Amino acid sequence: MRPNGRHTAGASQLPALRVWAICLLLLSAVAISPTTARAAPSQSAAAATTHVYLLRGVLNIFSLGLDTIGARLQAQGMQVTVANFVSWSSLADEAAADYRAGRVKTIILVGHSSGATALPDMIAKLNQLGVPVKLAIGLDSVFKTRLSTGAERYINIFIGDGPGEPVRAASGLRGKLDNVDVRGTGVGHISIDKSEAIQRRVIAEIDAAIMRSRAPAAPVAEPGAPRAPRQARSAAASAPARN
Repeated sequence: MRPNGRHTAGASQLPALRVWAICLLLLSAVAISPTTARAAPSQSAAAATTHVYLLRGVLNIFSLGLDTIGARLQAQGMQVTVANFVSWSSLADEAAADYRAGRVKTIILVGHSSGATALPDMIAKLNQLGVPVKLAIGLDSVFKTRLSTGAERYINIFIGDGPGEPVRAASGLRGKLDNVDVRGTGVGHISIDKSEAIQRRVIAEIDAAIMRSRAPAAPVAEPGAPRAPRQARSAAASAPARN
């Protein structure tokens, strides 16, 4: 049956209505997007010049949560390297070369288990090479660890009633050290890197460090040099700490 004239006219108006609806949606998107568009370049630029090194523990099979963290950071535009902790020295050399060449401006370290235990050694080597470390985060370091040279901020997240240990500050340590005990939260030594809450905490701390990195980094002081006054630091995403 052929539709009558009234129905034909109504059908012919549908494409025009769709066009108007699409135009309104586009105009709405333009109206609400300028703030986001302005904020994105500075954030992406800071992320693009950030390199995060994630050090796995023994056997490379118990720290796969670091791969998840690395993938999320990479999605934010950061350079990411995930490797076994035994590579810390060569990774420090690579990081120093990239920093000196200007390819990287912000260096961040994350380690789990033996990877966390290796962080102070990697920081010390980078400091010797004249390279500042913006942030280091250890997840349940398994041996007694002493921090003699520092990152701008070092966060040791450990399980106080498990194999993990608090990190001790050596005399004259520069930089902020936070020991965060997460006992009673349901995470274990093998699962701490895979915990969604811990992963969110790690990523939030890295994001906060990148925001701080837009300010010029303080040069690494030579051993024995006079200590400069401490500057205020961001307390974003911090939790009660125990040193």
